[in-house]
Amino acid sequence: MNKKTRTTDALPILLMGGLFVVIHLLALLVAAPFRASGVIAFPDPNDPMNLVYFFLLLLVFTIAILLISKFWKKEVVRIIVLGATAILAIYVFYPLFSIVIPQAWLSLGLSIAFSTILLIMLVKKPEWYILDLVGIFTAVGAIAMLGISLNILIVIVLLIAMSIYDAISVYRTKHMIDLADTLIDQKLPVLFVIPKRKDYSLVEETKSLKEKLRDGEERDAFFLGVGDVVFPGILAVAAFYSLSSYELLVALSVILGTLVGFVVLMAVVIKGKPQAGLPYLCTGAILGYLVASFLIFGTLAI
Repeated sequence: MNKKTRTTDALPILLMGGLFVVIHLLALLVAAPFRASGVIAFPDPNDPMNLVYFFLLLLVFTIAILLISKFWKKEVVRIIVLGATAILAIYVFYPLFSIVIPQAWLSLGLSIAFSTILLIMLVKKPEWYILDLVGIFTAVGAIAMLGISLNILIVIVLLIAMSIYDAISVYRTKHMIDLADTLIDQKLPVLFVIPKRKDYSLVEETKSLKEKLRDGEERDAFFLGVGDVVFPGILAVAAFYSLSSYELLVALSVILGTLVGFVVLMAVVIKGKPQAGLPYLCTGAILGYLVASFLIFGTLAI
């Protein structure tokens, strides 16, 4: 990697790091309104079966998307993901509008209206900045909902399991690369796209990720899965809303640990090959939590 390449990559890498900070801090802010409005993923945060339900849903969704994209029409994948995104957006907007609007019907109506606007933007102009904007909304909502719905210990187990799954799907089965290709091709808001040049257009992108890897071409943008931002953020929110003291310090330590993991990840990614992000990011988040927990409380605070 030459000096010019390093300079070109520096700004998008900084922007990606900034996404983690902004999204995780926003999730900390909106989690309280989510809890007050009853917008949760699981009714009992201490139920270990929550993990089973989560992984069953993840497995079914992944298999369905891969099968549909391989044996049927990829446009069906687009319809499914856009529909799910619109529904999640309603859940994100509703508790936020409820803060300032006491009428539930009006909050719901505005939530549906704003979600519809986002959906139209995605359909009419699925450029990279539209995907990133919608990705921020969905990431903040997912982090907040899951963070207040799972206790700290269950979240740590979830992060470890997801890191193992991510590593297997990228390095062994490689189906995550196929999944990423499908999602990029359909211009879906499950990936953050950070261009390396000003005139980059996702709509005009013609080659798939696998084709560029095969031909040894340098990619014109970095791609970061929304899940890579969501999962470590869940631990920050869980710590913030589960602990009774020093909760902000612990949450900030989780975010700092995630950023350390991100720096290590980028040192590997910049060499040109796709990497499983969660093993680095979740390890950093967990270590950030453990360090803060033992320094502040002298034990594992759960």
